[in-house]
Amino acid sequence: MKDHTYDAIVIGSGISGGWAAKELCEKGLKTLVLERGRDVVHKEDYSTMHTPPWEFPLRGQLPLSVRQENPIVSRCYAFRDDADHFFVKDNEHPYIQDKPFDWIRGYQVGGKSLLWARQVQRWSKYDFEGPARDGFAVDWPIRYEDIAPWYSHVEQFIGVSGNKDGLETLPDGEFLPPWEMNKVERLIKERVNAAYPDRSFVIGRCAHLTKPADHHTKMGRGQCMARSLCQRGCPFGAYFSSNSSTLPAAAATGNLTMRPHAVVHSVIYDDQKEKVTGVRVIDAETSETTEYFAKVIFVNASALNSNLILLNSTSSRFPNGLGNDSGLLGKFIAFHNYRGSLSASVEGHLDAYYFGRRPTAIMMPNFRNVKKQEMDFLRGYMTFYTASRQSWGSAGNREFGAGFKEANSQPGNWGVYMMMQGETIPKEESRVYLDKTHTDKWGMPLLRVDVDYDENDEKSLRDFLEQGAEMLDKAGCKNIVQRDSKQAPGLDIHEMGGVRMGKDPKTSLLGRWNQMHHCPNVYVTDGACMTSTSTQNPSITYMALTARAVDHAVKQLKSGDL
Repeated sequence: MKDHTYDAIVIGSGISGGWAAKELCEKGLKTLVLERGRDVVHKEDYSTMHTPPWEFPLRGQLPLSVRQENPIVSRCYAFRDDADHFFVKDNEHPYIQDKPFDWIRGYQVGGKSLLWARQVQRWSKYDFEGPARDGFAVDWPIRYEDIAPWYSHVEQFIGVSGNKDGLETLPDGEFLPPWEMNKVERLIKERVNAAYPDRSFVIGRCAHLTKPADHHTKMGRGQCMARSLCQRGCPFGAYFSSNSSTLPAAAATGNLTMRPHAVVHSVIYDDQKEKVTGVRVIDAETSETTEYFAKVIFVNASALNSNLILLNSTSSRFPNGLGNDSGLLGKFIAFHNYRGSLSASVEGHLDAYYFGRRPTAIMMPNFRNVKKQEMDFLRGYMTFYTASRQSWGSAGNREFGAGFKEANSQPGNWGVYMMMQGETIPKEESRVYLDKTHTDKWGMPLLRVDVDYDENDEKSLRDFLEQGAEMLDKAGCKNIVQRDSKQAPGLDIHEMGGVRMGKDPKTSLLGRWNQMHHCPNVYVTDGACMTSTSTQNPSITYMALTARAVDHAVKQLKSGDL
């Protein structure tokens, strides 16, 4: 037992788990990180990081047989021959869909921090106030002022490129130099911003080192080269990942123990001691069961897996899952609505081009129902767009030989792509739960997912398509095409909820510090903890909540309250 006892245990090594490990280790706690997948060491295990496209047999595409065997993960844009080894294949870790739901996962040290799109926007005060004001979900137990210092703490460490835009709906942060808009993007921004005083397009904020600070270079991280090969693992450490940033920082303290191939079965609640004492783990390779013990547990397995683990953590005290006196564990799941997009053409400007492969788009914060309820639907959506020149000569060119070469020697006309990122409303009927009969190869019950769109999502989608077309028209764009992808929930890879924060133990699982109401030495700080989704990308909020929760946990340990 002594050999298996630590000060703290972190379940998961992704974006939030890596932050928990860093903060705990740097505060002096001997910390065990449990990761169900294989080890991935920065630089050493990025097998395709420098491979030229012509050395891939299918130039980066995957064989038809692989796509047919993996219809779910194949829908993800990054599931290609250069990164398929970082994704969970459909038959490896099955789950049950009560309604279509594309669960995209990455089981390895670093998790999906190797694969994410790296967009990082702070929430505004309106996002934390929204549920209470508009009467959905439950009131957040915190406000923007509570988390703002922790946003700064995270941004300074990871490195965030952005511009101070002075927008109330998209608070400024601690920024490295921003990426630049190209000529046509600036034109669209200026025309739309002039036509709509409440709508402001700004350069996207992303976790890329445009100009590394001293502490970045001391860690071996370098400047972003704009290669657009991020999903392969960045050898420069230029984008933030657990592998290049938080986990090395944790390891440098001498307080980190990393255990890959560790499938967490459950969190252990001792009925006699009336407290959580540790974690039960199944070795992914040998199926041997081991128990580890600690004073504090951080659950960061990613939103749906954290729900699964807690639902499977049953005892005499908690027969329906750890801390689940309210019966709400696994309920009020939400996500981001990505179904809407538009494309258009832009005439002229053929004297202008651009350089590099910028890792972010132009973005507009939500302008619907921000300060009060105005529409016939709740909340709203963020908008992103990019403008680029076609690289295959004139549209529709199908020549071979010399004609093909000549058509590609000059860039084509300008085009615009615009998309939505819509807030969805957490509902009790949107849930995950454990199947009673089917198990995986380690004897763990399979997770069932019962999540879908609703009428609110349809109305928000229609509004985006109408407003997007109107904005592009005012910007002078032509041939505007509206699209509804009809993709299933989950492909946004922004699933949230199930172990939500709140003020009342009767209506939530976690309090203002991300502690479980009924198990105060258990903290949940990944997407599972989210009370609502906002319209912004969520990852930096997970990181800030994690750093804030660790600070609280360590103070509680030192005072003897945990």
